Amino acid sequence: MSTANKPRIVVLGAGFGGLELTTLLSEAMGDGVDVTLIDKSDAFVFGFSKLDVMFGLKAAEAVRLPYNRYAKPGVKLLKRTITAIDAERRRVTTDDGVYDADYLIVALGAEYDFDATPGLSGTNEFYTVAGAERLRDVLPSFKKGRAMVGVCGAPYKCPPAPSECVLMLHDYLMRKGVREACEISLVLPLGSPVPPSPDTSKALLAAFAERGIKFIPSRRVASVDNARNMAMLDDGTEMPFDLFLGVPKHRVPPVVLESGMSENGWIPVNPRTLETKYRNVYAVGDGANTGTPKAGVFAEGAARAVASALIAKLRGSGNGTLYDGFGTCYIEFGGGRIGKVEVDFFSGPAPTGNYHEPSVALRADKEKFGSSRRSRWFGS
Repeated sequence: MSTANKPRIVVLGAGFGGLELTTLLSEAMGDGVDVTLIDKSDAFVFGFSKLDVMFGLKAAEAVRLPYNRYAKPGVKLLKRTITAIDAERRRVTTDDGVYDADYLIVALGAEYDFDATPGLSGTNEFYTVAGAERLRDVLPSFKKGRAMVGVCGAPYKCPPAPSECVLMLHDYLMRKGVREACEISLVLPLGSPVPPSPDTSKALLAAFAERGIKFIPSRRVASVDNARNMAMLDDGTEMPFDLFLGVPKHRVPPVVLESGMSENGWIPVNPRTLETKYRNVYAVGDGANTGTPKAGVFAEGAARAVASALIAKLRGSGNGTLYDGFGTCYIEFGGGRIGKVEVDFFSGPAPTGNYHEPSVALRADKEKFGSSRRSRWFGS
C-alpha cells in the first residue's frame, strides 16, 4: 500500500500519551498506517526524575531519553514546533511543513503560566528540568531559615509531587546536618494532599507532623514579592521565606489556546472516549479535561482507549475499549521508602483510592514502572 492510500494519523506531543498511543498503533497496524508523531523537544523525561535531579540524586543527562532512539514501524517521529492547529480541518502547521490528518490526536500536555502569578518568574520552581537543575545548584547554600513549597493553582501535574518535595527536602537537610536550623512549609490549593484517597492523605499528614513540616491546605500562592522574600496567599496572608520552591499554574500550550479547542484552559472531551467536539479529533493526557489527575499513568490509560478505538475503526470491526480512569501513583516518603496509591475514577459514584504503606520494597516497583516504559518506547 502506498503512503497516499494509508490512513493518516497525526499525534501532537511525545509524552506518556503520544508515546504509548503510537506504540500501540505500530504494534497493531505496522506499516498499514501512516503515523506522524510531532514534538518540539529532542528527549523525553519522566516527571518524577525532576525531583531526583533537583536533590542531586541523578544527573540531568542521565534522565533524558533521546527521541532518536524511538523507532516503530509505521511511525515517523519529527522534531517540529507546532505553530497552528486547525481542528476543523485536522490540519497542523509547524515551523517546517504542514500536516493533514484523517485522525488527529492532541497530546501536548500542560504548560506553565508563569505570568499568572506575579513574581514567580523571578524565583525558583521545580516542575521543569531547567528549574530542577537550578535548584540543584541553589540548595547547597540553604543552611538555615524558612523553606516554602508553594503551589500557584490547581489542577497541576502529579498531585503528590509537592508532598514528595517537602519530604525529600527534609531528608536532604538532615543529610546536610542543618535540618534543625530550617523550617519547611507546604501551601496547597487542595483540602488534602491526595483528595481521592483519604488513607494516602492521612499517611502524608502523619509524615509531615512527624518531621515538623507545616501544611497549609486550601490555599494557593497568588504572588511572590522577591524583594521582600514574601509570598502572598489567595486569602491575603503573607508568608515570609528564605527559599521558595514554586509550582506554577498550569494550562494547555498557547498554540492550543489559539486553536479554539480549549475552554477555561483545558480541552473538553468525552471522558470515556477522549473525543473532542471535532470529528476524528481526540485529546489525551494533561491537556484534556477528563476529570482524572494530570499524571503520566492517566495519559497512558487514555491513550490505550483512543488506540483501541482507532484500531477498531481502521480494521472495520469491533469496538474500542473505554478509558477506565484507573492509575497507580508512587509516592516518595523519604528515608528510601515509597508508598503507592491506586486510584479509580470511573467505576463507582465517586473516585476511590487504595493505599499501600511506604516500604523500601516498593522502590523496585517504581523502578520497574520506569524501566518497562523505557524499554517499550525506546528499546532499552
